[in-house]
Amino acid sequence: MTRQSMTGFATLDGARDLLSWQWEIRSVNGKGLDIRLRLADGFEGLEKPVRALAPQYISRGNVALSLKVKQREGQGVPRLNEAVLNAVLQAVGQTNAAAEQQGIDTYPTSAADLLALRGVMEYGAEEKVSADIMAEVIAQIPELFALFQAARLSEGAALLRILTDQLDQVAELTDAAAKSAEARLAKSGDLLRNKVTALIDATELADEARLQQELAVLAVKADVTEEIDRLKAHIDAARQLLANPNPVGRKFDFLMQEFNREANTLCSKSGSVELTAIGLDLKTVIDQMREQIQNLE
Repeated sequence: MTRQSMTGFATLDGARDLLSWQWEIRSVNGKGLDIRLRLADGFEGLEKPVRALAPQYISRGNVALSLKVKQREGQGVPRLNEAVLNAVLQAVGQTNAAAEQQGIDTYPTSAADLLALRGVMEYGAEEKVSADIMAEVIAQIPELFALFQAARLSEGAALLRILTDQLDQVAELTDAAAKSAEARLAKSGDLLRNKVTALIDATELADEARLQQELAVLAVKADVTEEIDRLKAHIDAARQLLANPNPVGRKFDFLMQEFNREANTLCSKSGSVELTAIGLDLKTVIDQMREQIQNLE
């Protein structure tokens, strides 16, 4: 039995020639599948293959995926950018001329000074978006999604254990509620009869048939058999959803609303301190389950 969480994180590195890069993908819960991409300059063409492949691994979640690319320092043969050098030389000449007109002395500019300026020397920039590098980066996309899916499955396994334990608690509390309701019913018959008898005596309508009718009405109002039966049915349905290998987060979220509705009704009809306490414990565990299910794919 496997489950996939909507939260996950994965990274994947790569390098070729003078460039290195890093994929990063993370996700949080969401109603549908929303993928937001942030790709390095020159790699915008990767958006189409990423979006085409994503649904094979992810069905729900807000997913943020980025690709960062940088030039590896100290590698490759440096090249002179003549256009930048010419612009720098022109700027230096204009500066020196303006300084002379103002009678300002300037220090001589050496060739080493010029070469140290940003952009004058380049290191492998022509490899930035080469076909070979692009192909290697694209080839990593399935591996990245596989790593990401593995991370979500790992978190899903932990989530499955938590939900199974919580569901066991709901089942135990439901059984305890059934026993408490049965014990309450055995003790409440005489109490109900006395109350209705007092009511009839006060109105001078000592009618046994009326007494039985009122007892029946009060018993129906206090009966929680249907709520307990529905809770048991919901527990069975929840166990089936946990065993279902397909994404079931939305169905589970709806089912938790039904759990909560029955727990509320049980509390309102409890008629005893013990049964009310059990109902409140049920509501607590159900709320905890609902929080966990928000991350279930």
